Amino acid sequence: MSVLPTTKDLFAYLDDTHREIDSKVRRLAELVTDVGSRNLSPEERAELHTICVFFDTTARNHHLDEEKHIFPALLSSEDEKVVHAASRLTQDHGWLEENWIEIYPHLEALSQDSGSYDYAELSHGMDVFSALYSEHMQLEESLAYPAAKKTPHLIDVLGAGREMAQRRFKKQLDQAI
Repeated sequence: MSVLPTTKDLFAYLDDTHREIDSKVRRLAELVTDVGSRNLSPEERAELHTICVFFDTTARNHHLDEEKHIFPALLSSEDEKVVHAASRLTQDHGWLEENWIEIYPHLEALSQDSGSYDYAELSHGMDVFSALYSEHMQLEESLAYPAAKKTPHLIDVLGAGREMAQRRFKKQLDQAI
């Protein structure tokens, strides 16, 4: 007999993704800093490409997971602070996406060793990306997630798991075709 997922499992999954995002942001910042003083090795360029794929897929899916399955519970809260946080976090996702769209071409050029990037623009964009992600995840972990955990009856864990798996599977199928 299998064990049904719980709200605790869902948040453990989201927390794991936060740790992975934090690790990737830090490594990405290191690589961008290194580019200011030297060329990246072929291994580092391959790692950079892998990190780009992560932000194009896993991080974007994480944001959708939160917007579909966590933030609605927060937006229905009677606590104005929680509602404001959920609105801000949704807006942050938009800012993160815009910032990613700005730095991605530079990162991809670096990963392909094409030389067609602007280091000053990339460095500034990376500083913004790092700061925004840090503030965003801190707000989620200190306020949003604890508030959502207090309302497990508002989160359809089975439905969330099913939707998340289907969305990821469909994306994999679409990319394979």
